[in-house]
Amino acid sequence: MVQEKQKSMSREKILNAIAKNKPAPLPLPEKFSVERPAINLTERYLEVLQSIGGKGRVVSDLTEVEELLQQKRESGVEVVNCINDLPGYNAGDYVSKLATETQTVQAVFLKGKIAVAENAAIWVPESAAVNRILPFICQELVMVVDEKKIVANMHEAYDKIQVDEDGYGAFIAGPSKTADIEQSLVIGAHGPLQLDVFVVRSVV
Repeated sequence: MVQEKQKSMSREKILNAIAKNKPAPLPLPEKFSVERPAINLTERYLEVLQSIGGKGRVVSDLTEVEELLQQKRESGVEVVNCINDLPGYNAGDYVSKLATETQTVQAVFLKGKIAVAENAAIWVPESAAVNRILPFICQELVMVVDEKKIVANMHEAYDKIQVDEDGYGAFIAGPSKTADIEQSLVIGAHGPLQLDVFVVRSVV
């Protein structure tokens, strides 16, 4: 009982000390803009994507994506299609599945909302991924993005998205990589081993 009382007093003492030394609130910084470089955003995006281990290509429509989806299915591997524009949308079957129930997923197809040329990241809200586990637990991630949705940098990207729109979302740039202090690079430690991006010229 004495120990509990002392513990409670210590807690209040610490909280009071923090409150006493709390700095005064500061005004938010004024919105600033970053000068956009005069570059071809699509070329820059594909260049950066390749430099981080991803593969990208420009296509006129979704025909090649659909062909790849069909190839994956015919090979017998487990494929999840999160793109409504493609036949065989089956992401709804995975909405409530846990990680242990999706560990056999080989390939996931999904559509990104915004692509960023400076770092090759693609913004994926949860509504696009259906289940937030899917883009990270699969072995191969195939993403589609509208060429008109490529922006130069993260400043422009944040201007165009609402991060709390779905309650969850992520900028994804892959494939997954990590390295230790000896610079031993490991691909796929935390996510897909392979990332293919289709930049679609027409509106998808």
